[in-house]
Amino acid sequence: MKVYLDLVFFINFGFDFLLLLSVSYLLKRGATIFSCMKGALVGALSIFFLFLPLNSFTLFLLKIGISIIMTLTTFHFQNKRYFIKNIVYLYLNSIVLGGGLYFLNIQFATKQKGLIFFHDGISMNVWLLLILSPIILYFYIKQLKQLKINYASYYQVSFIWKKKKYQITAFLDTGNQIQDPYFKHPVLLINPDVLKNKIQSPIYIPYHAVGKSGMLSCFLLDKIHIEGVGDRKKVLVGILDDKIRMDGIEMILGTKVLEG
Repeated sequence: MKVYLDLVFFINFGFDFLLLLSVSYLLKRGATIFSCMKGALVGALSIFFLFLPLNSFTLFLLKIGISIIMTLTTFHFQNKRYFIKNIVYLYLNSIVLGGGLYFLNIQFATKQKGLIFFHDGISMNVWLLLILSPIILYFYIKQLKQLKINYASYYQVSFIWKKKKYQITAFLDTGNQIQDPYFKHPVLLINPDVLKNKIQSPIYIPYHAVGKSGMLSCFLLDKIHIEGVGDRKKVLVGILDDKIRMDGIEMILGTKVLEG
C-alpha cells in the first residue's frame, strides 16, 4: 500500500488549522492566522509517529501531548482555566468535525439491505473532505453562538408569595419596559398557570404591546431573588392572558429589574 506522506501532512495541517481557527473564534481568543498556522504545523508533524514502533496507548499519550503543544503554540498560556478551556473546545470541535465527516461518508459510500451495510457508493475524496470541513464547522459554530446568546438571557428566579416558595425559569426580554406609572416599579410577566393561589385585590397596570393594549392584573412582591443578579425589592408581577411560548420559560424579565 502506498502512503503519500506529503498528502497526509497537508490534510492534517488543513484540519488542525480549521480546528484552531474555530476555537479562536468561539472563545474570542483573537489568535492570528499565523498563530493558527504554527499550531497546525505542530499537529501535522505528528504523522511521523505513525512510522515509530509504538503501541496504541503510547500513541494515544503522544497525541494528547501534541494537542497540548498545539494549543500552547497558538494561544499561549495565561492561566489554568484559560488553557483547559482551549483544550476542551479543541477536542469538542474535533469530535463534531470527525463525526460530521464520518456521517457524510457513511451516507455517500454505503447502502443498506435489512441490517446489512455494504460499500456501494461514492467515497469522499480528499478535496471533498477539505471543502465540507469548513462548512460543517461553520454551521456548528453558528448554532453554538446562537445557543450561548439565548442561554445568556435565561435566569433562575425565586420568590415567596402567600407562604409558598416558587422557583422558576425566566427569560430576559429587553423589549419589556412595563412599569407602574406611579412608583415606577418594574413589572415582570408570569404564566397564568404558575401561581397556586388567586390574586386578592389585584393592582391594574396599563400596558401597550404590538397590536394590543389593556390593563394587566398584577400583585406586589416585597422581594424576588434573581440568580446571578441578586435580590430585588418592590417588584410587580403581572399575570399574562396566554402562556409564554418558550419551552421551560415561565416568567419574562425586563431590563429595569436587572438595573436594581
